Amino acid sequence: MLTIFGRADSNNVQAVMWLVGELGITHERRDIGQRFGGNRTPEFLAMNPMGLVPVIKDGEDAPIAETGAILRYLASRFGFDETFWPSAPAARAQVDRWAEWAKVEVAAAFQAPIFYPMVMVKPENRDAAAVEKALPRLNARLDIAEALLSAHSHLAGEAFTLADIVFGSLLYRYFTVEIARADRPALQRYYETLCARPAYREHVMVSYEALRGIA
Repeated sequence: MLTIFGRADSNNVQAVMWLVGELGITHERRDIGQRFGGNRTPEFLAMNPMGLVPVIKDGEDAPIAETGAILRYLASRFGFDETFWPSAPAARAQVDRWAEWAKVEVAAAFQAPIFYPMVMVKPENRDAAAVEKALPRLNARLDIAEALLSAHSHLAGEAFTLADIVFGSLLYRYFTVEIARADRPALQRYYETLCARPAYREHVMVSYEALRGIA
């Protein structure tokens, strides 16, 4: 049995759960972190000394932490098809390239500098100027995504891949947080196709109201 440790409204947990849903993996998820606590216990820190979610435990194997590592493990362990996570190293690297880009570039430009202050910081403590200053960095990366999605239907090509899990898991928050958004028709079309996927609706389109004003 696969066990996922992490709360449903954690974006990193959502990426893992979306993949689990797409793959139809039998699993149990346990609420851990923030208002649920449990991520500073000796037992949890033995699994991830950083005290962060998600962490997974697959049967008797050692726990796995870090979202990217978890996603790659699940894709390799449970499979999907040769387009989603190719077995050939060169083909896999092309998918992995955009998965890594989405995590390192897009998520880093959105989560901490924009989503966190706009949602998790109390309005009276929010630094609106800092958020405004952060937007061009995010927009530059979304312009890259717009160009890619104008050329083909998914981030790494015509097929749905692991790169879409990493990138697409950010978009529900991007399209619902209270910020100015440039008109990007290809990105909008892509997001709408993701919203049509049952696993995306269940695991990514999750309310983040419980996170409002906690900082």
